[in-house]
Amino acid sequence: MVSTLLKSRILGYEGYDLAHAYGNEKWFGRAKKIEFINRKKIFITTKFNLSDKNIDLRKELEGSLERLGTNYVDLYLMHWPYPNNYIDAWKQMENLYKEGKARAIGVCNFQIRHLEELLKHCDVIPMVNQIEIHPLNTEKEVIQYCKEKSIQVQAYCPLGLMQDKIVKNDILNRLAVKYNKSIPQIILKWNIQNEIIPLPKSTKYKRLKQNIDIFDFELEKKEIQEIDSLNENYKIYIPEKYCKGY
Repeated sequence: MVSTLLKSRILGYEGYDLAHAYGNEKWFGRAKKIEFINRKKIFITTKFNLSDKNIDLRKELEGSLERLGTNYVDLYLMHWPYPNNYIDAWKQMENLYKEGKARAIGVCNFQIRHLEELLKHCDVIPMVNQIEIHPLNTEKEVIQYCKEKSIQVQAYCPLGLMQDKIVKNDILNRLAVKYNKSIPQIILKWNIQNEIIPLPKSTKYKRLKQNIDIFDFELEKKEIQEIDSLNENYKIYIPEKYCKGY
């Protein structure tokens, strides 16, 4: 984690997507301390997993802050919309937001039905909805709904784990040749031009460098639509496996 953080900072990365469940908060905190990184220069996101109906989010966040070595997070996310829990949990998140412990709050894996129910009860509208988005799972309806509600969409697993259907796709390969870019770069640019924030994951310097080198070209509108057309509603992470009653 120390070497990855150092490499990413050298390349200009400022945002880090973490979670207690990932087991990376403590390592990030140690790396940040070793590298003497200015807290104001980085954007830290972390998440909690809402599996316990009686979860104490103040205690949960305090644990994350201690592991991260900071007194606030820039973005605090609810990992899954457990049906009987997420409204009450959101109320706790609103309090943490109002106190400044979390500079922004949001959700992950929320479909329209979850957001509609949450918006009936919330005082603070989620700032972010982080969902699985890649060329095989474009989530256009959710994205449009979020735009209408001024909820920023983030894309996790944006490269679809580079499965064969993506790696061997004629459209993506043609665009990669045309722009002299890799397929991951084409996909990340597609996200950006769709006003989605992609969250690619890598520890390799070459990949980290490639992932951020996407601002010297623009896809044409018809090319964005071509990638949109690859949608199969194919999810790599099956919601029901991680969130009972999803």
